[in-house]
Amino acid sequence: MPVVRGKNIDPLFTAEQIAERNRALAIEITKGPTKDLLVIAILKGSFIFAADLLRALHDTGLAPEVEFITLSSYGAGTVSQGVRIVKDIDSDVKDRDVLLIDDILESGRTLRFAKELLYERGARNVTLAVLLDKRVKRQENIEADYVGFECPDYFVVGYGMDVAYAFRELPFVGIVTGDA
Repeated sequence: MPVVRGKNIDPLFTAEQIAERNRALAIEITKGPTKDLLVIAILKGSFIFAADLLRALHDTGLAPEVEFITLSSYGAGTVSQGVRIVKDIDSDVKDRDVLLIDDILESGRTLRFAKELLYERGARNVTLAVLLDKRVKRQENIEADYVGFECPDYFVVGYGMDVAYAFRELPFVGIVTGDA
């Protein structure tokens, strides 16, 4: 069990498992809608997954344009009442195939908001790629088209995901054990 900054972190998915799955996801994605493909990574948590998946897509011969969007849930306390755009994309999505990349699909609010927004803006197709799918937390009727791993009901960190801005740099997805 690795110890990072004094915390025990149990690996859930290793760097090797993630790399292998990214290669498989890239091949799956090439079989989907990719005409004039625009990839949009949802920041901040997806940045490492998006970079690795984009490199895997490049290895398949696919060369999409890339954008970033930052979205934030808002509301009182821990109860989300909606999603707002913190930083929008610059590209026009009209008549384009769009691949949205996010780190984890939990409640589904953020990805549903983003997908609907892109369709409202005229995207031809919007597909979703997530590293982790935590179905047990789903509150919206939305499913990812491309899933890295099914995620058990743990709070996970690493590979771009954090707790209090820590552990994003880990090359694996892990579970913090003990007091985070």
